[in-house]
Parts: sequence; C-alpha cells; structure tokens
Amino acid sequence: MNGIINIRKEKGYTSHDVVAVVRRILKQKKVGHTGTLDPDAEGVLPICVGKATKLADYIMNSGKTYQAEITFGAETTTQDSSGDIIKCYNIDFDEEKIRKAVESFKGEYMQIPPMYSAIKVNGKKLYELARKGQTVERKARKVKIYDIKIDKFLPPDKIIITVDCSKGTYIRTLSEDIGKILGFGGYMSYLCRTRSSAFKIENSITLSELEKLCEDGKISQAVMKMEDALFEYKKVHAENKADKLMHNGGKIYDYFLDENITAGETVVAFDSKNQLNGIYIVENDKEKDRKYIKPVTILL
Repeated sequence: MNGIINIRKEKGYTSHDVVAVVRRILKQKKVGHTGTLDPDAEGVLPICVGKATKLADYIMNSGKTYQAEITFGAETTTQDSSGDIIKCYNIDFDEEKIRKAVESFKGEYMQIPPMYSAIKVNGKKLYELARKGQTVERKARKVKIYDIKIDKFLPPDKIIITVDCSKGTYIRTLSEDIGKILGFGGYMSYLCRTRSSAFKIENSITLSELEKLCEDGKISQAVMKMEDALFEYKKVHAENKADKLMHNGGKIYDYFLDENITAGETVVAFDSKNQLNGIYIVENDKEKDRKYIKPVTILL
C-alpha cells in the first residue's frame, strides 16, 4: 500500500503512538507521520504509508490551520495547560483591545521556540533539557501568520481563535505572545489542527474507524493517492521516448509535453502511461539553451 491516510488524532496519543497503531492495523512497517502533535492536542495528522513516506517533508512544509483556546491571566512553564502556573495577572477583558492584539500578529513575526519542543540545540532536544529544569537561549525564527481571527469571546478569561500559518509556528508560543502584548499573560488551553496541506479535519478518520475499514476490506476508501497530496505542484507528462530514462532516474531534456514551466520550479512528473514517477526540479541548460527536469524524489 502506498498513499496517505488522514488520521484525526485524539487526545492522549503521541504522534509516534499513532504511527505504531497504523503499523499494527495495516501490518505494514513503512509508516511515518507528517508533523508532531502534542499528546494533549487533537486533529489532523496525515500518515504516510509505503513509498508515500518520501512525501512527509513536502506535506510538512505546507500551510496549516489550527483552532485554539487561549486562557488569559496566567503564564505556565510549557505555555499550555499541561504546565505549572508560574505567574498570575489581573485581566482587563476588553474585547476590542483583545481583538486588536490578536490581529496584530497577522503577517511575519519572529517567534522564539518553546523549551518544551523537539528542536535540537547542540544535539540535545529542548524538551529533554526542560525536563531537567534547564533553560537555554533559543534563536527567534521567522514564522508567518497568513490569517488569524477570534471565533468566540469567552469572558471572563478565554477566547477561541483560528490561525492559518506556516510550518514551524508554535500556537502555544503565539498564545503566550498575545497575552504578553495585552499585559495580562496567556497560555494555550486547547488545540486542534483542522488542516495540514490538502488534509482537512472534515475528511479525517479516527484510528478505530481506520481499523473498522480494514476489517471490512474497505481500506482503500481511507487512502489518498500520492499525486493528490502533491496538488500544489505543476504536473509534467513525459512522452513515450522518455519513459526508460525517467524510470532510471535520469534527466529529461526534450521528451516532456508541458512547456509552461520555469527554471527553479518544483514539478510532479508522470510517464507516458500517466504513472507518477517522482518530484523533479526544472533547470536551464544555458549552453544548449533549453530546459530540462532533474529528479529530486523518485516515487516508483
């Protein structure tokens, strides 16, 4: 089996737990996830199976959407409700001020990754250091908030927000940063990822639903084809003359049908029988004055 399954992770599972359960259900070793969700979080966790494990990075690099609850009036050690409260504040629950503070984060901003994260510093995962009570300096990273809005005000101390953001954005850090802007602290008290790339929560299934489909012989209903997961990229189709070269991982100079591509662009390439071959990059041969496509990830 080769493809991607849109799992709706439930609370209490780590992302690795989900991978282990999918391996057991499918009786297949080659299984991987596409971006960690904390045990307390829930929502979309695309699981790659078989050759589709090569697509994990491509899916992870795409945009994501989250719904989160922020609780104001305190800061915690983990920036979410799983941590210990380290500081309390009096809250001025002015809806207009809160709205302006939330919306001010739209666009690019420099975010300092949390100590409780899997980012490595000097070869050590930050959460391993944090569990030992250690804090190290982290470099701020540029993230992008494509859209952010308040879904609901829940006085006296909570709001629910929806965030469209780039890869690498920590919503619990964003929650704390919003609280800091307002001057009365905040932490993430709930998180649900509602979209990751092409995978949406309304089309996701739980692990128990996956197991039932497998028992009923309907597992194909849950598996997205690899090419469908690569919808963001232009498609290139080779002519029959190029099939052998393409299947052997060679560069393709002349025998492809799609000319509306530019140097530096990443494309998805199919052979003459419309079989997905892999992900390619378009390059310019200046000496020969023509374009060619070069394989980056072969998916045969």
